[in-house]
Amino acid sequence: MNTSTTTTTTTNPPSPPPPTAAETTPAANTATEETNPTPAANTTAEEINPAANTTTTTNNDDNNTNNNNNNTNNINNDDNNNATSDDVSTPSNPLSPPPPDDDTTTTTSEVPIIPKRRRKRKHYQGTISMDPPPLDVDALIAISVGFPVDSLTEEEIDDAVIPTLGSADQSQYISVRNLILSKWRSNVSSLITRDHVMESAKPEHRHLVDAALGFLVNRGYVNFGLAPEIKEKKPCDNNGDGVVGEANIVVVGAGLAGLCAARQLRDMGFKVVVLEGRARPGGRVRTRKMCGEEGSVVGAADLGGSVLTGINGNPLGVLARQLGFPLHKVRDICPLYLPNGKAVDSDVDSRVEAAFNKLLDRVCKLRQVMMEEMRSVDVSLGTALEAFRKVVNVADDPQEKMLLNWHLANLEYANASLMSNLSMAFWDQDDPYEMGGDHCFIPGGNERFIRALAEDLPIFYNRTVESIRYGDDGVLVYAGGQEFRADMVLCTMPLGVLKRGDIEFVPPLPQKKRDAIDRLGFGLLNKVAMLFPYNFWGAEIDTFGHLSEDPSRRGEFFLFYSYSSVSGGPLLVALVAGEAAIEFEKVSPMESVGRVMDILRGIFYPKGVDVPDPVQAVCTRWGQDRFTYGSYSYVAIGASGDDYDILAESIGNGRVFFAGEATNRQYPATMHGAFLSGMREAANILKAAKRRSLIPADKAENSSSENIEDLSKIFLKPDMQFGSFSVLFDPRSDDPESQSLLRVEFRGEKIETSALYLYGLLSRCQALELNKVETDLDRLNLLNGKFDLRLVGKKGLCSAAESLIAAVKANICSKEGA
Repeated sequence: MNTSTTTTTTTNPPSPPPPTAAETTPAANTATEETNPTPAANTTAEEINPAANTTTTTNNDDNNTNNNNNNTNNINNDDNNNATSDDVSTPSNPLSPPPPDDDTTTTTSEVPIIPKRRRKRKHYQGTISMDPPPLDVDALIAISVGFPVDSLTEEEIDDAVIPTLGSADQSQYISVRNLILSKWRSNVSSLITRDHVMESAKPEHRHLVDAALGFLVNRGYVNFGLAPEIKEKKPCDNNGDGVVGEANIVVVGAGLAGLCAARQLRDMGFKVVVLEGRARPGGRVRTRKMCGEEGSVVGAADLGGSVLTGINGNPLGVLARQLGFPLHKVRDICPLYLPNGKAVDSDVDSRVEAAFNKLLDRVCKLRQVMMEEMRSVDVSLGTALEAFRKVVNVADDPQEKMLLNWHLANLEYANASLMSNLSMAFWDQDDPYEMGGDHCFIPGGNERFIRALAEDLPIFYNRTVESIRYGDDGVLVYAGGQEFRADMVLCTMPLGVLKRGDIEFVPPLPQKKRDAIDRLGFGLLNKVAMLFPYNFWGAEIDTFGHLSEDPSRRGEFFLFYSYSSVSGGPLLVALVAGEAAIEFEKVSPMESVGRVMDILRGIFYPKGVDVPDPVQAVCTRWGQDRFTYGSYSYVAIGASGDDYDILAESIGNGRVFFAGEATNRQYPATMHGAFLSGMREAANILKAAKRRSLIPADKAENSSSENIEDLSKIFLKPDMQFGSFSVLFDPRSDDPESQSLLRVEFRGEKIETSALYLYGLLSRCQALELNKVETDLDRLNLLNGKFDLRLVGKKGLCSAAESLIAAVKANICSKEGA
C-alpha cells in the first residue's frame, strides 16, 4: 500500500477543540438545534429553554486535556447527540451524593427489575435456580458472569485451555476457573495472581491455574477495569518475544466497545490509537448537563444508554465498584395513566398483562411448531400476536386495548423496533443470557464511565473514517484527511453506519458479512429530557406510564423515567418508541415538548398538583445522527442470532476485527454487551498477533511445513531427551508444576520414511517422572493412563503451548545474542 502520508500510532492526538458555539436560550417559545461540528445537515438533539432571556452554555469542564476529554460514551438502549456544542461533562464533583465508603449498592434483589417496564418479557429468568442439586458460591458467581456451571465455553474450547476435551482435567479446570472468578469478584480492586489462587487450589492443579488464569486475564474476565492497582499494572507481553509491543492497532470509534478494547490492548502491550468522528468520546452513551436560569437547578440526563440492565455479573457493575460509584436501583413501581389522566385500575392492569404474557407464550409454542415443520419460514412478531389476539378475544374493551398497546410499545422500546419488523422466530434469542439482578442508574450519568475509560488514551477526535484498506502487509485507515497505518484495525462503528455503507472497505466486506448486516435490524428510540424548577411528580417512584388511544402513537411518551434521585435535579425523561419514534424526528421540538406537557398536566392537574414549565428541554434525534443512524440492533424478520456472530467475525486473515453491541449475540442492545465485545476482540487481536509471530508473513503460504521446521529447530537442544521423547522446560520458571512441551517422534520401519511428531503439555515434575520409565511403550501407557494426556499435531496445540514456544524461542535468541 503506497501512501503519501503515514501517521504513526505513537503520535499524541490533539486535544479536542473547544465548543464551536455557545448554547443560548432565545426568547420564550423558540428552540435551538444542536448540530454536528462537521458539515452535516443532520440534527441529533434539539434544545428548548422556555424561560425568556436565560442563557445556558455547555462547557467542556474536563475535556481540554490530551485524550480524556468530554463526554459520554457508547451504546445501549436509547440514543442521541454528537456535536461539539453538545459535549457537556459532569463536573469533577458529580451531580449526585458522594459515593459511599464501601462498594455496596442500594440494590438487594436477585430478580430482574420491572421486566414488563424496562425490557422485553423474559421466558428465561436471569436469576439462579436454587433447586437441587445445590451449587457452591464459586459456581453461582461463574454463572452470573456468563459461564456454564459444568462445561467449557466456546471461547475456552477455541483457546484450547486443556489439551483434551472430556479428560479428567476438564472438570478440575472448571472448578479452578470458577474459583478464580469468585476470588477476584470478591475484591475487584486488586490484581489476582497465581499465588493468590494457589492459596485455595491443590498443588497438582498448578498447570490448570496457569491455564485458567491466562484465559480469564486475556479474555478480560478478571484483572480488568479502572481500580488504581489495576491501572498501574505494567503492559504485559503475553507473547514472550516482543511481537505484541511491536504491533500497532487502530480502533475506530470511542464508544464503550472501542474504549474498552483500546485500554485492554494497551495493557497487553500493543501500540494503540483511537479514531473518533465526534468531538467527544462515548458514541451512544451521552450524558447531558442541563441547567436552569443562573444555575438555579441542574441535572444530568442520559440521552443515550441509561440503565444498567442487570447488575449481577455486569462488567459495568465492576467498574462502578472500582470507581466508588453508588448505584440506584430502579424501583419496581410503575403506575399507568389513561389519556384522561385517571390511574389505570390495578386489577385491570394485572389482567391485561397476564393476557399479554399468555399471548407471547402462545406465539412461542407456535414458532416451535413452525421451526420444526417449515424451517425457513419466518413472520413478524406483530402479525403473530395480532392473529392470536383475535382468536382468543383478548383486550376487546377500549381500555384493555389501550393497555395491550402500552405493553406492545414497551416491547418496541426493548427492541428499538416496530412489532411488524421483529422476527417471531428469534426476536428474543438473547433471553437465556440476560444479566440477573437489579436494573440500576449511575448517579451523575453514564458519562462518568466514559471519562474514566477515555483517560490517557490516545484519541483523535473529529476523525471520520472514510475507508479501510487491508491486505497481507497490514491495514491503512483514511480518516479526516489523514492516513493511519497499522497491523490490525478494530471497527466498532454502529450497525447503522455499516448499513449505510459510509465507510469503504477495500477489498469489500465478504458477502456473508454484508448479508448479515442487511438482515439484522437497527432500530430507533428517542427521548425528551426535561429539567423542572422542582419535582412535582413525587420522589417515591422512578417510572410511570401513559396510555394512548391511537395505536399508531402508542409509543409516544408512553413511559417516563424520573432521574431526580440520581441526576442532581428534578429531571424527567419521556421515551418515544416504535412508529412514534420515527415520526417524532419530523416534528419540531417545541411541538413535542408541548405534547409532553399536555400529558403531564392531564395526569397531575386533577390531583391538584401544579405542573410548571420546564426550565430546559432536549429532544434527541438518533435517527438523524450520521455517526449512528439509529439506536440499537434487533433481530428482524429473516435474521437470527447467527447474524450477530457473523458480524463479529474477523476478515482479511486476522487484519480487520469488529466489536460493538451488534456483534454480541448474548448481550445485544446493551451497554455491557458493547463493553464485553471490546474485551472479546482485544483477546482475539492478541491471539492473531501471537499466530502471526509464530508464522512470519513471508512464510504464511507454507505455514504447516515451516511451523514443523521451526519447532524442529527449538528441539535441536532439548532440556531432556529419552528414547523417542524430548522435553523443553519453560525458561520463565523453575517451579516443578510449571508447564513443559513434550515431543514424541514416531517413525516407520523404512529408513526413508519421514518422522511424525506429536506434541503435548505436561508439568516439569511429570516429565521427570516420565524420564524414569524404561521403554517408549511404557511411557506412552503412562501418558494415556495416569497423566491422561492426549498427543496432538502442531496445529492442535493450545494457546498455552504457543506462549511456551515463544518463550523458548526468545530464550534461545537471548543466549545467541549473548
